[in-house]
Amino acid sequence: MASFGQPSAVWKSGSLTLVCALLQIRFLPVASMVEVFKHGKMQTLGRRSTHRWLPGVVALALAGLILTPAITVLVLALTPSDSVWPQLFATVLPRYLTNTLLLMISVGAIAGLVGTIAAWLVTMYEFPFRRLLSWALYLPLAVPAYIGAYSLVDFFEYAGVFQSNLRNLFGWDNANDYFFPEIRSLGGAAIVLAAALYPYVYLLVRAAIREQSELPQSVAKTLGAGPAERFYRVGISLTRPSIMAGVAIVMMETASDFGVVDYFAVQTLTTGIFSIWLDSRNVGGAAQLALTVLTLMGVLVAVERINRRRMRFTRLSGTPIDAARDKLTGASAVAAALFCFFPFAVGFALPVGVVFSHSFGGLTHWLDEKLFQALINTLLTGGAAALISMFVAIIMVYSSQISNLTLPKVLTPFSTLGYAIPGAVIGLGLLLPLAWVDHFVADSVAAVAEVDPGLILTGTAFAVIVAYCVRFFAVAHGAAESAMERVSPSLRGVARSLGNSPITALRRVYFPLIRGSLLTGCVLVFVDCVKELPATLLLRPFNFNTLATRVYERASLENLSEAAPAALLVTIVGATGVLLLARINRN
Repeated sequence: MASFGQPSAVWKSGSLTLVCALLQIRFLPVASMVEVFKHGKMQTLGRRSTHRWLPGVVALALAGLILTPAITVLVLALTPSDSVWPQLFATVLPRYLTNTLLLMISVGAIAGLVGTIAAWLVTMYEFPFRRLLSWALYLPLAVPAYIGAYSLVDFFEYAGVFQSNLRNLFGWDNANDYFFPEIRSLGGAAIVLAAALYPYVYLLVRAAIREQSELPQSVAKTLGAGPAERFYRVGISLTRPSIMAGVAIVMMETASDFGVVDYFAVQTLTTGIFSIWLDSRNVGGAAQLALTVLTLMGVLVAVERINRRRMRFTRLSGTPIDAARDKLTGASAVAAALFCFFPFAVGFALPVGVVFSHSFGGLTHWLDEKLFQALINTLLTGGAAALISMFVAIIMVYSSQISNLTLPKVLTPFSTLGYAIPGAVIGLGLLLPLAWVDHFVADSVAAVAEVDPGLILTGTAFAVIVAYCVRFFAVAHGAAESAMERVSPSLRGVARSLGNSPITALRRVYFPLIRGSLLTGCVLVFVDCVKELPATLLLRPFNFNTLATRVYERASLENLSEAAPAALLVTIVGATGVLLLARINRN
């Protein structure tokens, strides 16, 4: 973690303004919150009970926490100690921005094409190993992209297995005797990221296809349309919102990636944030680059939501589209199976195979005490973030349902924006306000008790947990919201009519019905936390490692043998969550 000094006056002023804005909420009169005993039961005076105003307070506090990184970056970028915009424009910004946009477009195009075609094939056609491949295509989500990058380089580099066997097979002596594309390049980074991220498109598009009726396909067949024409004119048209949503997620993840682009030496906006802040000690310049990333994310989110709003489709009644699959034979069946196998092989089989081979090349690495400590840190931080995120999501969603106030409903979209904010931006935006609170508390305690408590927030894993909660709250919120929407409001009404409080109704009625979905949401948040790298690198205290940071540190030193055990553990944890996801979407 980078060292930092006392927060500037600009940050203190901005923080005070934010606090004042957050406190501008209409609270109840004091008298209405006085509780008295009547007929042996606690009752609330006035017509406004606690559950009427509490949702607004919770929603406001949560939205403020989610938006804190963005507000911090905005304040720092607009009021730097010395303006570096001219220098950035004249030197590194054009290169950072060009590489970032090229990478986003390339990865989005590859992932969108592969994910859409694979989803169409496994849903619409029957071919050898279709059922096995249908869930195998989810598995690259279990492998972080940076592990895929290390494995790809290890396998395809000049001294790797592939080129070594290639030279032995054809009798070549050195690299001058043949041509092989450069692995550590923007193109290589695009392939690695697309192989790791295409399941986002595959997941959404397959769900959209399975929700459709077979009627449009039957009409297209009657009119003489062939398979390719039906895919282009019917399939893509009906699933375009899901394709765009998946591609938008892929492009956001690409823009926020640090491990792959850093290892492949591709200079993007994310690597620029680390370089300018940690190497040049220029917080203002880093914040200005972070603001550029936030602007890109805002444009992507806006385009995706506008696209979704403009393209609405109504599901037609009839037989589900995947109930009557066309059977492929001969060359068509082999081509379909190979097309679906290739992304799985590049995104999962190859990285896992390389990591597995290195993991057991030296068993002493498994006995390293620091590996065990990194595993414990990962489980504690990821588990705490998953539980906290799900708990807050339940409160947020349930409060919105039981309250007739508009504030929780208005602020809910803001609470899910954290997923669109890259980890590096969250790290930068959280570190400074948490440092200011740390210094304020330390100075106050020292002045009163003459004892230095140290850095309570930034000197422990607290900051890492907060970053995880902000980054992945949207996952927890989506799981809680979709689960609670399936519970009939009449059940809550019956519980309330029997004299149960809202909390009792939540515990006795909702939890037994939605605990499976909540558990799935917790697992998915936990898996994302285990894989998160940029925010962990920026916010971790001194001598604190998770499995992700241990993999990054060892692999950056070209020591894949020491990185392999941690990488394998990350993959095992990720595969567990992905298999749960595949089970939910099984056919």
